Amino acid sequence: MLLRMAPSRNDVEAMVIALFTINAGLDRARRRSKGAGALSVLQVLADRDGVRPSEIAEQLSVHPSLVTRHVQELEDAGYVDVCTDPADARSVLVSLTSSGTAEQQRLVQIGLDRFALFVADWQPDEVRTLTALLKKLERSKAAVGARERSAHDRQHDPSRRRRSRAPTA
Repeated sequence: MLLRMAPSRNDVEAMVIALFTINAGLDRARRRSKGAGALSVLQVLADRDGVRPSEIAEQLSVHPSLVTRHVQELEDAGYVDVCTDPADARSVLVSLTSSGTAEQQRLVQIGLDRFALFVADWQPDEVRTLTALLKKLERSKAAVGARERSAHDRQHDPSRRRRSRAPTA
């Protein structure tokens, strides 16, 4: 029987530091790159047609005003169409144009080319191993989140609360 040992606290700490360092670097690059915000919006739109700006903001976890600015810039560039939402005249729907699709693909290719440079001296199996481990980490993270939400829901379920009873004599 194979005995599995949990990673040491030092190993977990080293992993967290490495992940935070990478994440911070990606955030800095995203802020410096004019196309990064646009790419994020274009990628949301690439998946579906006619999206409200509020939905884009929610999916990207950003303030709606930031999405409004990006959408205006993308519309001026001809990458998106903005039209009134037929279900709610107070809102608009944003859709990708064919030029927007081409720009989204161009920006994705730039990003892929950049990451290819980062791992140019890696062995193919190292790239595959990192990919598999990152996917495993994401699945583990999702499972823990689901367990925590379930425990929270059980703890805060009003139907499970005991009613205080008056003492009987």
